[in-house]
Amino acid sequence: MIGAGGVGTVVAHKMASVPSVFSEIMIASRTRSKCDAIAAAIGKPHIRTAQVDADKVKDLVKLIRSFQPDLVVNVALPYQDLTIMDACLETGVSYLDTANYEPKDEAKFEYKWQWAYQDRFKKAGLTAILGCGFDPGVTGVFTAYAAKHHFDEIHYLDIVDCNAGDHGRPFATNFNPEINIREVTQRGKYFEHGRWVETEPHEIHMPLKYPEIGSRESYLIYHEELESLVKNFPTIKRARFWMTFGQEYLTHLRVIQNIGMARIDPVVYEGIEIIPIQFLKAVLPNPVDLGENYKGWTSIGCRIRGLRGGREKTYYVYNNCSHEAAFRETGTQAVSYTTGVPAMIGAMMYLTGAWKQPGVFNVEEFDPDPFMEQLNLHGLPWKEIHDQNLEL
Repeated sequence: MIGAGGVGTVVAHKMASVPSVFSEIMIASRTRSKCDAIAAAIGKPHIRTAQVDADKVKDLVKLIRSFQPDLVVNVALPYQDLTIMDACLETGVSYLDTANYEPKDEAKFEYKWQWAYQDRFKKAGLTAILGCGFDPGVTGVFTAYAAKHHFDEIHYLDIVDCNAGDHGRPFATNFNPEINIREVTQRGKYFEHGRWVETEPHEIHMPLKYPEIGSRESYLIYHEELESLVKNFPTIKRARFWMTFGQEYLTHLRVIQNIGMARIDPVVYEGIEIIPIQFLKAVLPNPVDLGENYKGWTSIGCRIRGLRGGREKTYYVYNNCSHEAAFRETGTQAVSYTTGVPAMIGAMMYLTGAWKQPGVFNVEEFDPDPFMEQLNLHGLPWKEIHDQNLEL
């Protein structure tokens, strides 16, 4: 596993709890002390640690060859996806990640760079599993499960992501601040009638009711799984992604943008080039440190409308996750937990042979059933609501 932040912490804890599948684990990161701290907290003898610079293919190849894993799980930064995929190809090892590649110099989510690896992974007889967190990840599996069991055709898909928790800080991001701020400040985008429609950031919003949480203002933003889902389920007429934000968070975000701290291009300060958003990351709270005081729940799911037996059907499948329960188990908050558990399950799917075939795949291209079963067993139980008002 490459990456030792909040998500990596969860993945490592969860892997260590299933030694029959994960018999040997190595945690690697640019800062080895972070890996050592995770290993010490778990306290299992089959975990090793290492230092690696995931920007350098040569360093990755050396480490992978020394450990000889069956699978590399990438929970590092999205900028590093391609170097890690290159190292996997060079060493003959399969690959899994939780977020698609984006270039450092442009806040842009697109699968084209990773889909371009299809022929090389197929020829090498290796599997690459893309986007195996929660969203992307579980939301794709939820959609595949709905298509397999409940719909003849999916016409309308709305992915809804609510964080109703409170960490007590004036402003903090729930995962890597640089990636988080780049994601939520870009223009919105959704798919409708065979084309992509762009919106201004946070232009479209409405209150939505989340189970056991209540009504929360929800904002249409672009999220990467929409691109693969409309490709893999061509009957979809409209696909959108909604995320909740509090007013205080949005106010801070607007100020950060207005004063230029969200910039991703370098500026010169006292003769030194710095990138404002990376400086901001250094002064904001570390997402790993939020868990202890985090209260409340997350709620993420898919609201789907389509046809079954010639009649219209609605379906809502979701998971609610407690920040407090996530912290008690892994020392992290629920946003890290809901990303890390699916990454472990995806790795399990590969290692047990359920999701193992040559090529590059998004999670919805595999059989959803064994994955859905494991969600219930490893801390992310899901619920279904049939034929009720989806509000969308």
